[in-house]
Amino acid sequence: MATELPPIRRIVTAINASGKSYIAEDGPPAHVRRNPTRPGFVVRNLWATGGNPAPLGEPDLSTEMRGVMPRPGGTFFKVIDIPPDDEALAPGSPQVANEPGLRHDSNARHPGMHETDTIDYAIVLSGEIHALVDEGEVLMKAGDVLIHRGTNHAWANRSKNICRILFVLVDAGPKR
Repeated sequence: MATELPPIRRIVTAINASGKSYIAEDGPPAHVRRNPTRPGFVVRNLWATGGNPAPLGEPDLSTEMRGVMPRPGGTFFKVIDIPPDDEALAPGSPQVANEPGLRHDSNARHPGMHETDTIDYAIVLSGEIHALVDEGEVLMKAGDVLIHRGTNHAWANRSKNICRILFVLVDAGPKR
């Protein structure tokens, strides 16, 4: 099994009653979810907004988020650790997670293939991962950025180490 990566430290600023900025929060994210069927798979919800423009004083909505989708007109900021692919992702195996808002293709070449009505900014922080789309794939390494625009995609970690990816999901209109 791959070694887990260090925890994420989340620092949030705010404006006090005197109009001065200060550090409002400093610590681990409030919502961390692990997948018991896939050791090393960890989702850390860091921040979510409920609309656009987002009020600057709006509280963090990420602790209320249970699926992968942002609220209508909102954003969802998270870090996901993806362990190396294993038998849990073998062709024909059940989905690791069937979250609300995800559309899966059971005949896809990877069991994690899915699409959403979002624009996703994905930044690899550490490790490496293959980003798969219907007609191709690309190997991403630390520092690489990918912009998904409602496309069918999956993540394949063919290495021996956990890959950490930062995601910002932005609500978008349906493509169909």
